[in-house]
Amino acid sequence: MKDLSPRKEDLEPIELASRDEIESLQFKRLSWSLNHAYSNVALYRALFDAADIHPDDLSTLADLTKFPLTTKQNFRDNYPFGMFAVPRDRVIRIHASSGTTGQPTVVGYTEGDLKIWGEVVARSLRASGLRAGDLLQNAYGYGLFTGGLGVQLGADALKLTTIPVSGGMTSRQVRLINDFEPNGITVTPSYALSILDEFVESNLDPRQTSLNVGIFGAEPWSNAMRQKIENAFDMHVVDIYGLSEVIGPGVANECVETKDGLHIWEDHFLPEIIDPITEQVLPEGQLGELVLTSLTKEALPVIRYRTGDLTRLLPGTARSMKRMVKVVGRNDDMIILRGVNLFPSQLEEQILAQKGLAPHFQIELSRPKNMDQLRLLAESTQECASDDDRAKLGNSLATKVKSELGISISVDVSPPGTIKRSQGKAVRLIDHRPRD
Repeated sequence: MKDLSPRKEDLEPIELASRDEIESLQFKRLSWSLNHAYSNVALYRALFDAADIHPDDLSTLADLTKFPLTTKQNFRDNYPFGMFAVPRDRVIRIHASSGTTGQPTVVGYTEGDLKIWGEVVARSLRASGLRAGDLLQNAYGYGLFTGGLGVQLGADALKLTTIPVSGGMTSRQVRLINDFEPNGITVTPSYALSILDEFVESNLDPRQTSLNVGIFGAEPWSNAMRQKIENAFDMHVVDIYGLSEVIGPGVANECVETKDGLHIWEDHFLPEIIDPITEQVLPEGQLGELVLTSLTKEALPVIRYRTGDLTRLLPGTARSMKRMVKVVGRNDDMIILRGVNLFPSQLEEQILAQKGLAPHFQIELSRPKNMDQLRLLAESTQECASDDDRAKLGNSLATKVKSELGISISVDVSPPGTIKRSQGKAVRLIDHRPRD
């Protein structure tokens, strides 16, 4: 793989600043953000008053823990524009979630917000190894989803040449990679697997493409997935993180030279880790739920927003800013099966370690006779597609999961191409259990 390490002179001074410099800037910006939210958003004013806390009570960064947490439900309760902190006519861009699991969450951006969004995404793309003039194939969806247009803002700010292909039409994705010869691709990891399948089915060698880096986000994925796709394409694969309520993609990114966790752009987003049950702040290094506070957003400030994503915070390495390890899953994705906590990414790692299995899978949960059961639907490679081979693979995987993860599951291995492919975020978990 090509060495994509950046030169120090290409980085912004804040990326290499001392912790004292970073925290001094954070305190100044946090004071502004708390006052901005309190003065202009009725929800924050009510929450702060109920907690008997005022923005002027902030004397150190540690005082942030005295302020109340906020959640996605707050956005839903204030649909559509109740969370905006500026007059609606100052909002020049609106994005929203799909609303498939409830009321959509709506987010807005001022002109200044879009400039900052472009800057943090540009920083992320540069950390991934891209440089001005490089060609980027953007396979994130354009529209109300923040992925496609958020990456576009950063690509424009970094002066990349962008192919705005969006998601879907996999054969066209492959054709454009071969014809236009992009240096990088932004895509969900599950859809990257679909693109890889298309290369194989078209008798094309993915290792011969021009791609130097894949920038994956929008869903949890494992380091085993990274290794598989890096080997298949002979390119670097890095993780980008964000969520629409906070800004979209560009909250944090892995640095291509280390790939040891995602550096959070702390000059704009202040991270905490809390115990998801007790809501107490956890020490650095402990696994818990990521909480983020915006420091510079105008239209939609977020104060101590519970992301639902489970990770750890660690000191910086390639940059001065703190790192978050790869998200292991979401609170609502965690499967509790007969007393064992399990995430889909853990099953993904077991599948990718099993020779003869393709990286496509789904999990089905059911509750026959009042006992939770997990059925893992996997898929064989072409070389192991016989009935006998697939039965052996299923038995072997079930045994390995029992040994490594401590749970008994059933495994069905189907022929190649039978599990539905993703063209965006993968649907890994199907829960057939009755609602209590």
